[in-house]
Amino acid sequence: MNNRKGVVFHHDNARPHTSLMTRQKLRELGWEVLMHPPYSPDLAPSDYHLFKHLQNFLNGTKLASSEACENELIRFFRNRDEDFYKRGIMKLPSKWTKVIEQNGTYLI
Repeated sequence: MNNRKGVVFHHDNARPHTSLMTRQKLRELGWEVLMHPPYSPDLAPSDYHLFKHLQNFLNGTKLASSEACENELIRFFRNRDEDFYKRGIMKLPSKWTKVIEQNGTYLI
């Protein structure tokens, strides 16, 4: 992945992400799409990195309203530096390697 030039776009296989319109737009942009095996949330940085930290951040928090929820989300994202996102993305190659070594088996 280090030798690629341009944007390498990663998404799961949700229907909106694989629609004809989305695929056409990605081709138009000239972005390479990184394949995502079905039923593999272990390869989505949001699942293995972001949501884990968000869950820890919100642990024990009682949200009485949607406004309270929104305020906590804003607070969470404001307190993350650029390095937080970089660390999550940089784990992706090693996770891919594990999937390849296990012939596509789900990672725990």
